[in-house]
Amino acid sequence: MARVKRGMTAHFKHKKILKLAKGYRESNSTLYRIALEKVEKGLQYAYRDRRKKKSNFRALWIQRINAGVREYGLTYSKFMNGLSKTGIEMDRKILADLAMNQPAAFAKVVEQVKAALK
Repeated sequence: MARVKRGMTAHFKHKKILKLAKGYRESNSTLYRIALEKVEKGLQYAYRDRRKKKSNFRALWIQRINAGVREYGLTYSKFMNGLSKTGIEMDRKILADLAMNQPAAFAKVVEQVKAALK
């Protein structure tokens, strides 16, 4: 019975990892064993940061809303409290977009919130 040579299998496996490591510095992209470690760590970071991205965006939206409402003499927490009292159901993403790109529409929302807080 003829023996099975595994050279091709190993070659394709190594090639796959080195392709993923493309762009890494120095031996991290050329040596298989080191590249394997770096690729695995990179995939762990990618998995973690796909989830972290959601909280990063929420924090960004909160900062934008806060900056927008401070022009009208409110704080973020008071604004959000007033927003719930008025019954306006807008999420932070939409409010941040209004504050950045449509200040006139955002001003109307702030007026309604101020009226509800009085």
